[in-house]
Amino acid sequence: MRILKRIFWTTAVVLSFLVVAFFIFAPGLVERGANRVAAHDPYPVSESARVLHGSMVVGDWHADSLLWNRDLTERGRRGHLDLPRMIEGNLGLQVFSAVTKSPAGQNYQENSAEAPDTITLLAAGQLWPIKTWRSLTERALYQAAKLRTVAERSKGRLRVVTTRAELDAVLSARARGETVVGGILGIEGGHALEGQMANLDRLDAAGFRVIGLQHFFDNALGGSLHGIGNRGLTEFGRQVVAEIDRRGMVLDLAHSSPRVAAEVLAMVDMPVVVSHTGIHSHTPVRRNFEDVIMRAVARRGGVVAIGFWADVTGDASPAGVADAIRHAITVVGEDHVSLGSDYDGAVPVAFDASELAALTHALLEAGVTEPQIRKVMGENMVRVLRARLP
Repeated sequence: MRILKRIFWTTAVVLSFLVVAFFIFAPGLVERGANRVAAHDPYPVSESARVLHGSMVVGDWHADSLLWNRDLTERGRRGHLDLPRMIEGNLGLQVFSAVTKSPAGQNYQENSAEAPDTITLLAAGQLWPIKTWRSLTERALYQAAKLRTVAERSKGRLRVVTTRAELDAVLSARARGETVVGGILGIEGGHALEGQMANLDRLDAAGFRVIGLQHFFDNALGGSLHGIGNRGLTEFGRQVVAEIDRRGMVLDLAHSSPRVAAEVLAMVDMPVVVSHTGIHSHTPVRRNFEDVIMRAVARRGGVVAIGFWADVTGDASPAGVADAIRHAITVVGEDHVSLGSDYDGAVPVAFDASELAALTHALLEAGVTEPQIRKVMGENMVRVLRARLP
């Protein structure tokens, strides 16, 4: 009996150790595999590029950094983005998008909304509050609270932006030489509403200002670019679009089906964004809308934000992303192109947030003019935010 007890307690201790080790190490290992930065020698940055980069407002429409259990106030050894790297890269405005559901086996071609959800496993594995394991809305609200915690711990270096006045305060502080970054909350997919308009009130109150309608699957608002067929807006989706317009939010068409995009653009006059994408005539893949849709976005004053991963640009190097941006300017015009990195979005990149000056250098090398670079790197984003924020 004594031997059996000893075996029992030894086994219990070993299992407890393994469980603790899993929760400590497994999420980090998952992120290391998901958010890789390609090994590379330092990218060239000329003196003229360095000066230009340091003088600009640089803004990015899409990063999923709140999904991961990292302290964003500290410079990380994994992932793509945190506050120190944003400051090193002169990144002054960043949309932090809350991911709340992503189907297992996700791909650009077709996904079922009933496929097992990987974010549930990630939330449990990272010891998020139990209520987030069951509710997509609670997952979004938890990530919003995470950003506010980062802001509180940042010693004034990060401010959450929810209004035009707060945006202008950040820009004014930066113009005075203060080290400050504006963080804006976004939603990657309206499934976070869980089919209830009342949840838009909750997300609005929590500070969410950029609302994506879909992610990798069809939802209660309408069809996904990667869903089953090319479904359009549902009646609920039309109601949500109208509310986004009324409330002074930014509507994001990234991951929406072509039919949803066309129906939204027929409904509204406000500028909309495609927050992380490429240009189809440059990189002809399903993930990138056909050029006719991108031009319709531009006609309404919106912006197309070019991503930093090879699936949408064909080449993830600074030169490759610069070439995609140069092509986007020819398709939709210099007033309608922005940055949409998809940092920390389970995509491999070739440069992280600290290395954004290398992109400025590559844009100059590609023949993009200084005024065009200023627009793409941030001025176009600021224009849309000023037009839409309450």
